[in-house]
Amino acid sequence: MSDKKQDQPNEQTAPQSEFQPRMPLPQEPEHKLWEGGYSPKAMYGTWLALAVISLAVIAAMIALPAMKIIGPIDKSIWWIALGILACCWIFGISSFLYKRLSTYYELTTQRFIHSRGILIRTVDRIDVIDIDDVTYVQGVIQRMLGVGKVQLRSKDRSHPQLILAGIDQVQRVSGMIDDVRRKERRKRSLHIDAS
Repeated sequence: MSDKKQDQPNEQTAPQSEFQPRMPLPQEPEHKLWEGGYSPKAMYGTWLALAVISLAVIAAMIALPAMKIIGPIDKSIWWIALGILACCWIFGISSFLYKRLSTYYELTTQRFIHSRGILIRTVDRIDVIDIDDVTYVQGVIQRMLGVGKVQLRSKDRSHPQLILAGIDQVQRVSGMIDDVRRKERRKRSLHIDAS
């Protein structure tokens, strides 16, 4: 019985013919690292400005006649002032809702995906290896809230410069994008320096 086992060729140790096709190297699976969109924090400055303007207009319309600087204000002027303030608030809220609902970003180990639009959705993909530079910009209030804009410069033809507005934890997100692009470039042995 042991002679039969020795006579049969061992499939595992049999040499591979050089004419047989080689197995392709396994590709690393793509993993989602981050997803996000326009943060409500990015509008705090707008909400604060609208609140201050609204209070200032209402206070002026009450205080000026009371101090006898101007005569009594007609009801129609009150309605006009309140209508203008309501339009400003409606514009601010609709602007926020549009930005919040129409913008979506996703970072994977290989691609950066951004989509925009509500009724008609446009989805673009940038390979992280094509991203040349990642920077972020914050104003004073944005720095206190941790939000800001991320700017990507890439070799992508449709979006050589992409600005991601209203990103929460902007420093962490921009660092993550930069780390992924560096890792992908090192893996493919390319230059990391921005051109």
